[in-house]
Amino acid sequence: MKTLNDLVLTIQHYLSDYVLIIALLGGGIWFTFKLGFIQVRGFGEGMRRTFGGLFSKKGNADKDGMSSFQALATAIAAQVGTGNIAGAATALAIGGPGAIFWMWIAAFLGMATIFGEAVLAQKYKQVGSDGEITGGPVYYIRAAFKGTFGKVLAGIFAVLIILALGFMGNAVQSNSIAAAFHTAFGVPQAAVGVVVALIALFVFVGGMQRIAKVTETIVPIMAAFYILGALIVIIYNYKNIPYAFQAIVVGAFNPSAVSGGAVGATLKLALTKGVARGLFSNEAGMGSTPHAHAVAKVDHPVEQGFVAMIGVFIDTFIVLNLTAFVIITTKSIPSGKTGAELSQYAFSTLYGKGGDIFIAICMFFFAFSTIIGWYFFGQANIKYLFGPKAVKVYSVLVAVCVVLGSLAQVDLVWNMADCFNSMMVIPNFIGLIVLSGTIKKLHDDYYQNFKKNK
Repeated sequence: MKTLNDLVLTIQHYLSDYVLIIALLGGGIWFTFKLGFIQVRGFGEGMRRTFGGLFSKKGNADKDGMSSFQALATAIAAQVGTGNIAGAATALAIGGPGAIFWMWIAAFLGMATIFGEAVLAQKYKQVGSDGEITGGPVYYIRAAFKGTFGKVLAGIFAVLIILALGFMGNAVQSNSIAAAFHTAFGVPQAAVGVVVALIALFVFVGGMQRIAKVTETIVPIMAAFYILGALIVIIYNYKNIPYAFQAIVVGAFNPSAVSGGAVGATLKLALTKGVARGLFSNEAGMGSTPHAHAVAKVDHPVEQGFVAMIGVFIDTFIVLNLTAFVIITTKSIPSGKTGAELSQYAFSTLYGKGGDIFIAICMFFFAFSTIIGWYFFGQANIKYLFGPKAVKVYSVLVAVCVVLGSLAQVDLVWNMADCFNSMMVIPNFIGLIVLSGTIKKLHDDYYQNFKKNK
């Protein structure tokens, strides 16, 4: 087991620190220039479509798909997870405040990548044998490569995402909830796992309609709750806000000048940890969120591309940034803590024991919504591989993983989840690059024809 774990860690090291950073940053730059800085030009329209959908009751989920906002809420449910609390803290503890600057860069470029993912997901979505709309990377990978190679590449992606997110990833999320509740309230982790699994199973069996209703309800509430709680801490420490900006910008290029307790922080660590954690937080280029954007009811694929970009913006530039600024303005990095414990410590500087309770509640919302989102992504690939009849078995297996994940942290499972997460980027990225011309054609068609005639 130790040998296997070491092998997994070695593979993950090279994937996350080299292959993925080069591929995803390179891909982000490619799509940014190819689409004429779409994340800037399309930002306003994305915001209008997102927040217009927030207050609109039109377009309930059914077999024909979800409303555009429900699709975004499902995507954000997966994006805004424990990584926004623990991931940002880990990047700060290892790479120093400068890691946040590189998270910003990764998110900005990722907005262009996720635009392309959503556009392709819309373009190649299909009606399954159960009559429901479905879509995702497996379908556009098959469109990019006809024949056996396309089938194999799509199959590899499907297996990886089911394992990485549906099973192992959801076990990780469950453990985060159970550990946080045990710390805050002393509740046995197993009991928390069973309750979370039962609630999740109730949502799963309700199909797309129930998933859409839950995510569109939970996501705005959890975002508002966290934003308010974090802003109170930041405003209380308002005198340190200029220091926070200085530490982030200076630390991005000279970490040793403002390491703030991040022992051994270097430019390489700040860059790699910031970019890696940023990419895994907003999921741009990973091939996960296209499953949600594929089922949105829109008149043109590019319309959902605009909405998808806002998901990355909310995840990184709002939620993850708030975590970072709470930690930096409270000067908590020198505490020596990392992960969720560092975030809890930072919030407790103002809220005391209430900081543990606040993080526990946020962990529940963030991780539970991620469980729902990741289940949905895995479900699309279960249907692709085995057909709709396999979904019930998949639902039960995910619930079992949620219970098992709450019991204890098994390093091998956690590390394999990260590794499979990284590996699934590769087939998705290949499909994106090969179909980049199709993305550009749809982009041009929207501006030159559809928008003018609308």
